[in-house]
Amino acid sequence: MSIETPPVHRSRLLPQLVKFGAVGAVGFVVNLVVFNGLLLTPLSKNHWGAIIATVIASAVAITTNYIGNRYWAFAAQRQEKATREGLEFFIISVAGMVIPVICVYVSRVVLGYDSRLADNIANNGVGLVLGTLFRFSFYRWWVFSPKRAHRTPAGEAAAEPVGVVPTTTLPTASLPTASLPAAPDSGLVGR
Repeated sequence: MSIETPPVHRSRLLPQLVKFGAVGAVGFVVNLVVFNGLLLTPLSKNHWGAIIATVIASAVAITTNYIGNRYWAFAAQRQEKATREGLEFFIISVAGMVIPVICVYVSRVVLGYDSRLADNIANNGVGLVLGTLFRFSFYRWWVFSPKRAHRTPAGEAAAEPVGVVPTTTLPTASLPTASLPAAPDSGLVGR
């Protein structure tokens, strides 16, 4: 049984992928400059220097990418709850950062390559490709998913039925917690 993507989602995928790629290109340049800049410091003499440089460069690039993805690539799906969205973005970005760190670790420690070229191939070649695929998938279908029912896109007020008092104005002491329905959450894939 195959799951088909509705035409509306397919028509938004390519432009979104192009924007994500452009944001990623900026993040790549930031990562490349910071990583190689750190390798020019005494950090490069440390056995773990390339791994430390990978973590620092990735953290700077994550910040750059969050701004670009939130306000441009996924702007239509941006949520009001920036703290939650930022936390989810950070979780996925850190998980995505582990991929190039593992690649540099394997290159340096397991395979014994310690040249700047080998570090760049491991970090900005293999690690970048694998990390990008991982991050795009999770950003699109989890962090910035428009189908997360319990989230309201930024700039749009939640639609309240006519004649219903918004729950935020009710005193919390009078609400029985056992009768409140759970907010629907379709999980990681945003079904």
